[in-house]
Amino acid sequence: MVCGPGVLKWRPSAEPAGIPLNFFAGTFSEMKLIGSLASPYTRKVRIVLAEKKIDFEFEIDNPWKADSKTAKANPLGKVPVLVLEDGRTLFDSRVIAAFLDNATPLARLIPAENRERVEVRRWEALADGVLDAGVLARLENQREAKLRSATWIERQLGKVGAGLAAMSTELGDKPWCVGNGYTLADIALGVCLGWLEFRYPKMDWKKDHANLARAFAKLSERQSFADTLPRE
Repeated sequence: MVCGPGVLKWRPSAEPAGIPLNFFAGTFSEMKLIGSLASPYTRKVRIVLAEKKIDFEFEIDNPWKADSKTAKANPLGKVPVLVLEDGRTLFDSRVIAAFLDNATPLARLIPAENRERVEVRRWEALADGVLDAGVLARLENQREAKLRSATWIERQLGKVGAGLAAMSTELGDKPWCVGNGYTLADIALGVCLGWLEFRYPKMDWKKDHANLARAFAKLSERQSFADTLPRE
């Protein structure tokens, strides 16, 4: 439902078994997420919110614009930003995801057991690192030709390639990244691969890493992924 220019109100699409949607309403009803539709980091948080069945307001913002609201909420000027009900802000998708996973017991995405928890966060760091390198290469490519550094672009795309190879090796023939079920690691992987497909459609990572392609296809079937496809 549109609530104003660039502001959307999001509600979970279904009730968790035996728990009404308004069970946590008093805690989360006033939370607002500031982000962009193209940002993979924003998408990761949106997917976590959807999987956790948390109601929130989504304010679409372009952090590159001079009148961006992002800079007022995050001194680093980056999305996503989560504005809590008391006005405090959280930034960095990893910080926000961890906060949200601890906020309700529904659909836990980060395991309690230390070793598995670290494995999930390691996957998230790897997937985010691939995204970071891809974003840097893309930004460099958008500079004037005379200012552009081919060496820098090659270095960043080399990180993307190495990261994809590492994720492919780590995943192997397992159905999930960590343990026996869906976790934040899978969300991070799917978001990373989805962004590469969005911004680098000519990058043939599916041919080189068939297991990642299978994992991506499976994750893309989830409603939370289908509802948050990246777009301008």
